[in-house]
Amino acid sequence: MSRSRFLLVGLLAGAGLFAGVVLLLLGRPASDPVPRAALSAVAALTGTDTAGYSRAFEPVPLNFPEDHGPHPDFRTEWWYLTGNLESEVGRPFGFQLTFFRNALAPTSAGRSSAWDTNQLWMAHFGLTDITGGRHLAGERFARGAAGMAGGQANPFRVWLGDWYIQGGPGEAFPMTLQASQDGARVELRIEPLKPPVFQGQEGLSQKGPDPGNASYYVSWTRLSLAGEVEIEGQTHRVVGTGWLDREWSTSALSVDHVGWDWFSIQLDDGRDLMFFELRREDGTIDPLNHGALVESDGSHRALRWDDVQVDVLDWWESSVDGTRYPSGWLIRIASASVELEIMPRLRDQEINLGFRYWEGAVTARGFDSSGPLEGVGYVELTGYAEGTERLR
Repeated sequence: MSRSRFLLVGLLAGAGLFAGVVLLLLGRPASDPVPRAALSAVAALTGTDTAGYSRAFEPVPLNFPEDHGPHPDFRTEWWYLTGNLESEVGRPFGFQLTFFRNALAPTSAGRSSAWDTNQLWMAHFGLTDITGGRHLAGERFARGAAGMAGGQANPFRVWLGDWYIQGGPGEAFPMTLQASQDGARVELRIEPLKPPVFQGQEGLSQKGPDPGNASYYVSWTRLSLAGEVEIEGQTHRVVGTGWLDREWSTSALSVDHVGWDWFSIQLDDGRDLMFFELRREDGTIDPLNHGALVESDGSHRALRWDDVQVDVLDWWESSVDGTRYPSGWLIRIASASVELEIMPRLRDQEINLGFRYWEGAVTARGFDSSGPLEGVGYVELTGYAEGTERLR
């Protein structure tokens, strides 16, 4: 999930709220301060405005590279990339680049204008400088018209201004990405090291009890990354390991959900782990929590809610308003004899933009029956601060 990974599964607000905030941002003078945390990631996926949109009711054939392109008949969608990088001299970085598409209506108005569109786009970029002890984040909004933002399948490309993820004609991989913010820049080449994982039931990821409260969700759990990170006027050649989520839906969550915690981990023995917990208003464990354990050869098995135990080890308090986020976890998968301690590489990786959430690079240390384990990954935490208190 993003993705909010989604997550974020992404991470767009209800259409009316999202439109209002985008118009506000686009219409403000450049000198005005940008309002923060105006949207709710949870509201994005619990909206009731579903009439006229496609919904994820059952598994359908998912074909790539075609499905790397947009699905404008669904209300929300995202392309979510994260990774842990290291320079030639061992300086570590984490990064996130996510593109969100939101349909304001099932169809456009049909006007003969280059500006006619029913699609709005948002992108988030984050860079964690672990050695420097800081986290940079930026966002962009644009209408999906006049070339300002958009997506296409062949050749694959999603973009907003000069931020982009793109591939070549025919096959989407290798991909390249570019994003920059406040003097920081990331440019990477992306190659898959494993086949895609179709999450849930053949790509249908159920996140609410009612039919249609689901998303189509596919992950590339281990990517080879190589390129450049520029920060503070210095350019670093980097390599690393990344993760790509593709997800689209119309109203995925239940009204009982107040947020989610999403984990993606790449272990040094070649295995990868994805698991998300949907947090319910009454504090009980949701039986729809699920994930996948991916073997080094790309085969995987689904994880149910009762296959994985997640315990919070520590908390971090935001300097914005004292909001507390989990900041350290113990994950146990008894059936695989896996126990992992997950720790942030930097405690403050909160993103306080249109959405307010925590999205950051983490390390994993633990063991299984064969011995010690180490790894890296990303964690996404929504609903702790970005307005969901008003929904409870």
